[in-house]
Amino acid sequence: MALWMESGSEPASEQEKADLDAIDALRESAAIELKEQGNEFVKNGKLQEALDCYTRAIDQKTSSSVDTSIFYGNRAQVHLLLGNHKRALLDAEEAIKRNPANVKGYYRGGKAALSLGMLLEALKICTDGLNQDPSNQEILKLRVQAENNCIQLAECKKHFLEAHSKAKALSFALASRSIKVGRHLYEEQTRLRKPSLDYDNIFHWPVLFLYGEAMASDFIEDFAEFDTFAMHLDMMFGTSAPPLAWDERHEYSRDNIELYYQANAVPALSRRKVEQILVGDSTGYGMLISEEEDVDADAADDDVHLEGVFASGMSCYLWMLPVSCLVFCGNFMTHKVSLMHIIRQMGMHTDKARYLEV
Repeated sequence: MALWMESGSEPASEQEKADLDAIDALRESAAIELKEQGNEFVKNGKLQEALDCYTRAIDQKTSSSVDTSIFYGNRAQVHLLLGNHKRALLDAEEAIKRNPANVKGYYRGGKAALSLGMLLEALKICTDGLNQDPSNQEILKLRVQAENNCIQLAECKKHFLEAHSKAKALSFALASRSIKVGRHLYEEQTRLRKPSLDYDNIFHWPVLFLYGEAMASDFIEDFAEFDTFAMHLDMMFGTSAPPLAWDERHEYSRDNIELYYQANAVPALSRRKVEQILVGDSTGYGMLISEEEDVDADAADDDVHLEGVFASGMSCYLWMLPVSCLVFCGNFMTHKVSLMHIIRQMGMHTDKARYLEV
């Protein structure tokens, strides 16, 4: 009896051969029926049921490689609809292996590879599919998309390498000046602006002025480290400056302004993490740092926390009050002090607030 034959053995008689043909015909009929059921389930949105039907059709192990290729291809489509892109790719590859003329297998395999970010694999599958059917518009569109993604990836890598090179140069400059930085405290007001280094090796910092009692602020996006505060304050509060809408009592005049800066506002970041933040998300690589990684465990004891003026994240924060509201504290600084002078002074202070004479 053919039912009791060992797998891989040849039929010994015409009767056994006839029995095997009959069994294969039954399996093929059952597999085709399961495929049709699966197609109906897909039309009705019952994807798990469809997946089960196509799997059972494959398990029939029919002798028709063309039919088996269709079963794998259909299951690949269901995996795509379910978002199982890796399984969809494996099934599509199996469909192509069973029948290289199965054009749908190439499309589904290329789509799965593209979704997985396997751009070269997607290009290869699409190219092989077009060799089978050069006029297939779906595969042509998919290959164009894969090619465009490859171009974008190359551009992204280029921007990343440029950003990373600038970040390393900037972090080296910070280290050479013994400056430590941390995360932004006032993200909304500073719009996450970052410091930059010009061709003369001069830092340019974003500087935020905070008016505590008025709950207001001013933001200077580019403040060179050797610029003096007096120069900026002359423009902001000089006689030709427009009046402040929120300063109804006109207390914030040039002669009536005093500044404070804050040191040690946040923990310092390690140099590696500073570079990652400087590269940031703009490159498309999403190099963000989790909150748990803010302080490098190996460097925490050695890092001097100097975050204050540019408290956490690379901006300079200064608190402004009219002189009538001041409570003086800390050491007085020199007249017309520069931003660089403040940053250097931070390393000498352990308390939170310092008065700045401008």
